[in-house]
Amino acid sequence: MRITKLACATSIGLAFAFLASCSQTGSKLADANQRASAAWTQTVGNNLPAEANVALLEKTTDLPKDKHGFPTYTDESTHRVVRATAYSHMQNEPGAPGRYNAAGGILQYGQQVRSAAADWSRYPVGTKFRIKGLPYLYVVDDYGSALTGTNTIDIFHPTLGGIKKWGLRTIEIDVVQWGSWDRTLALLKGRQRHWHTRQMFAQATQKVGSAVKSVVASAAKPDRSRFVPVTF
Repeated sequence: MRITKLACATSIGLAFAFLASCSQTGSKLADANQRASAAWTQTVGNNLPAEANVALLEKTTDLPKDKHGFPTYTDESTHRVVRATAYSHMQNEPGAPGRYNAAGGILQYGQQVRSAAADWSRYPVGTKFRIKGLPYLYVVDDYGSALTGTNTIDIFHPTLGGIKKWGLRTIEIDVVQWGSWDRTLALLKGRQRHWHTRQMFAQATQKVGSAVKSVVASAAKPDRSRFVPVTF
């Protein structure tokens, strides 16, 4: 009988220990999930990017800088550290046609694709990029006079609260696909009344012209590595 009672007591003790262990494990998992959820809310949940590695800017000392001190990368550099602001159609800025973008479409703020504005002579219309820490694909389909002559990227938000939360940030981006220079020039050509569109058109034209001259020059040079000397 004593053995039975002892066995029962032992079993009950083990059961309580097991339940306590499970409770502690469950508590730890809950804490971990809560921390993970909080971290997610601070970034993706709030549509905020991850912190940029500003040490990457130290590697761009040889590149020209814009008026904000950010580097003007070459087109071969697709991973960049940039200055990022935010804007909304709710600001009702003069000349901004509601929620329409400069490319003639609707500013996007979806679960996959979102709109951004930039200087089109640096990021031609249709350029696609991703921001470190966020899951969205951003498309340059808009521009603004404050962006002209700078490397700043302006992120579209549909609410004033969204742009206030974003504020001014230094972010890392990866250019996924460059936009169309032909479309950029076609759109800007008929918009010469404003100084910023004239400047973007002139700089984009110069950039495309330089690229064409470079290609023509390269094609005109004979590839002497293919020449086989002939002996008589």
